[in-house]
Amino acid sequence: MPLKYQALKIRQRQERDDQPEGLKVRVHRALSWLNMAEQTTDEDMRFIALWIAFNAAFGIDSGFERSTSEQYNQFIAKIVTLDHDKLIYPLIWQQFTNSIRLILDNKYIYQPFWMHCNGQLNFAHWEESFQNSKITAQKMLINQDSAGVLSVVFSRLYTLRNQIIHGGATWNSSLNRSQISDANKLLMELIPIIIKIMIDSPQEYWSPVSYPVQHS
Repeated sequence: MPLKYQALKIRQRQERDDQPEGLKVRVHRALSWLNMAEQTTDEDMRFIALWIAFNAAFGIDSGFERSTSEQYNQFIAKIVTLDHDKLIYPLIWQQFTNSIRLILDNKYIYQPFWMHCNGQLNFAHWEESFQNSKITAQKMLINQDSAGVLSVVFSRLYTLRNQIIHGGATWNSSLNRSQISDANKLLMELIPIIIKIMIDSPQEYWSPVSYPVQHS
């Protein structure tokens, strides 16, 4: 049975007093956005809520030292390592194999494609890099490299996130329904697992949040 907000929230309330502050705040905020994602019937809003939940879980204030992709790649690798119950494995290799392949094969969520469309000469050969990225992802799939596959998937979803958040897509557009649908199917299962793994791992270091709780 898929993990849901309510079960995770009950557990979080039971254990939060014993959690370090960074973990407690991250889990609390991530759960709030997971709750919103479960309640809404709007697919665009669901994707936004799920991405914010993910960002609440991993985000740190690193200034200009590290890129966003480097941050979430390291976070994903950490989560996969801490997945002692092997909950992520069946998502990638059984339940969502087809959705993941569709995400990886979709040029409209491959950032160099848009750089080329916007006239940036350095991306004139985006098709070659797109094919190479798919070959790399295929090797990860063959080797069952869960962290590697998820890192590539999230790099695609980050482009989708930018399109929506920065006004590069129309609400409820027919042009991106397949991307949104595939992303939501995966994230609705994956985000609760990520939160569970974090709750399971209070002994790990979870850095302070960028915007700590302030009581007036």
